[in-house]
Amino acid sequence: MTNTICGIAGAVVAVLTLAACQSSTETYGGRERTAVEPPQEHTKQAVAATKERADPEMAAVLREYQELDPKPLTSLSAEEARRQPTVAQAVKEVLKEQDKSTDPQPIARIENRTIPGPGGPIPVRIYTPSGYGPFPVIVYYHGGGWVIATVDTYDASARALANATNAIVMSVEYRKAPEHRFPAAHEDAYAAYKWALRNAQEIDGDPRLVAVAGESAGGNLAAGVSLMARQRRLPLPVHQVLIYPVTGYDFSTPSYEENADARPLNKAMMQWFFEKYLQSPSDAGDPRISLVEADPAGLPPTTVITAGIDPLRSDGRRYAERLRRAGVPVTYRNFEGVTHEFFGMGAVVPDARQAVQLAAKDLNQSFDEVEQPLRSSSASGYRRE
Repeated sequence: MTNTICGIAGAVVAVLTLAACQSSTETYGGRERTAVEPPQEHTKQAVAATKERADPEMAAVLREYQELDPKPLTSLSAEEARRQPTVAQAVKEVLKEQDKSTDPQPIARIENRTIPGPGGPIPVRIYTPSGYGPFPVIVYYHGGGWVIATVDTYDASARALANATNAIVMSVEYRKAPEHRFPAAHEDAYAAYKWALRNAQEIDGDPRLVAVAGESAGGNLAAGVSLMARQRRLPLPVHQVLIYPVTGYDFSTPSYEENADARPLNKAMMQWFFEKYLQSPSDAGDPRISLVEADPAGLPPTTVITAGIDPLRSDGRRYAERLRRAGVPVTYRNFEGVTHEFFGMGAVVPDARQAVQLAAKDLNQSFDEVEQPLRSSSASGYRRE
């Protein structure tokens, strides 16, 4: 079930009262604080409660995720958290149960390489679709709270976007916290975008058709790149796709309260991610973190996609509304019966396929709006199919 920006009622669902919590000490930008951590039984109950609210296909993924027995993220170090099971693994388990192939979606060509970055070389993975270039380029930033996950974890999303848009997707392996705190990931994200503008022809891309996209913390990075490009007088992306993006530091929004114990993402986990990435709470006031407080004037056309069972749903909606009020062309769509991370689950979750198609439609529209006058010029040399 889906809702548009004009039709969302903002219903609040009561959160189940679950097991008691235990406390542990966490370091935050050089300071110590006490964090409340749910025991393992709490995690299992939270996954089960989330599953009851989900569509059947999403519930199947959550069931397999529960079987993988993930530990409470907030009780782990960053290094331990990076070794935890992922929902991408759960999707493969669902495919095995359905006696379907677990092979990734085919793509014409994949290249792993590095590009220069402010803190050293940045690994990127370049997905090139079939056909003839020069192709549009989508600079894509994966999720993981600026702390966990890799381009491998979000491989399915990058493949799906490349095939659906017939564009090159450059997936960026930015620096992670707490080893590299704010604004390291944002500066890497900007460096990758800048590289794409200046070097797109190296990868058979068109430097005039560069967009940004990202999921979760990656959605925050994509939006941050647009702000940084405007501030630093670099050409803006032709479009930005923000998939359940982090757009603020407010943990009292309706979706944070409604999904305080949801899985695979909840309020305590988001607080843990912020504690790992920000150097101090004052960093939350930076417009690249608190996007909902940033000046949205002149930003590129935007697609915002959110999930109903996700603490970040209100973040995405609030930012979409702020952009719309500033006159930025915006498409907003909420997919009600799915959770955070659903976008890359197209192999098993129908809403994921719809979300990818929505993103591709908007991206291609923006590409076409730039491309049409170029194509009409005899000097354009366009061969895109």
